[in-house]
Amino acid sequence: MSATGPDRNGLIISVALNPALDVTYSVPELVPGTSHRVTDVVCRAGGKGVNVARVLRQLGAETLVLGLLGGAAGDRIEAELAAVGVPAHFTRLDAETRRTVTVLAEGGATVLNEPGPPVTAARWSAFREAYAERVGAARVVVLSGSRPPGVPETAYADLVAIARANGVDAVVDAEGPALRHALAAAPALAKPNAHEAADLLGRPVRTRDDAVVVARRLVRLGAGAGVVSRGEDGFVAVADGATYDVRAPERVPGNPTGAGDALAAVLAYGLVTRTPWRDVLARGAAVSAAAVACPWAGGYDADVASRLLPGTTVETLETPRTDRKQEPCRTSLPR
Repeated sequence: MSATGPDRNGLIISVALNPALDVTYSVPELVPGTSHRVTDVVCRAGGKGVNVARVLRQLGAETLVLGLLGGAAGDRIEAELAAVGVPAHFTRLDAETRRTVTVLAEGGATVLNEPGPPVTAARWSAFREAYAERVGAARVVVLSGSRPPGVPETAYADLVAIARANGVDAVVDAEGPALRHALAAAPALAKPNAHEAADLLGRPVRTRDDAVVVARRLVRLGAGAGVVSRGEDGFVAVADGATYDVRAPERVPGNPTGAGDALAAVLAYGLVTRTPWRDVLARGAAVSAAAVACPWAGGYDADVASRLLPGTTVETLETPRTDRKQEPCRTSLPR
């Protein structure tokens, strides 16, 4: 990335093929096989594509959600996005949009994800047409999350190809065959997490070295840059021929569900603003860690992000090992 400003408008389209009505329950302790008294309930529009758009809006980016919705849950999602000022256009389905349930208890979050509504070939074709009509107005498109039944595993590859034909960069956050097909279409950036990246490695991604191998493989398979997130241990990135290990200065307690979506949002915004990679990666680590402090996915605690950023490290991984550099980043964050 160069340090100059964007060469076209700054719109970022976030694709939400499998949005959800997210229900978050808080309980003092989660004990399988027993009943629980819920102390707090939050119900809001979610799913990875929606979460990315919410974070983009908080960052100050111009964004538009394009996706698939159906039923009363879909109506509620659409109304909520309108109420919070996130523009959206959805292709309507006959079936009901899914729900997810997150149970927050001391020690972590337990997430139950419904599979999503079936999508007919006609509805998928209608979505592709709507996407093709609008993607040319964007600078970057983010393709993230699962596919509902009926959406082909080549869906993200098709959408990347349409974006590239319009001169638009694509960020892909997916797994399995959907990721492999998308890589062959040459997205600007691919960002699986360690669990999602295990398929490319052929075994679990347990160490930083494992993550580096996968990030480099993402680039060899077609991505312009590769990022593999490792939860509390930060993430590794391969971009412009360099390899980085990026970490926030401390582990933040809370709900990690939306941390990866926050990272995807920052990376996409960095492509729009053409900010130097080291600064984008540092901001991504601080914002994704601060997303854990937010009780629900689709946002981040701006005060936590600002506190973490000065101590966030972007370590350049080189050969030999003694040549590695570790530097703090002091880029400011939007609130």
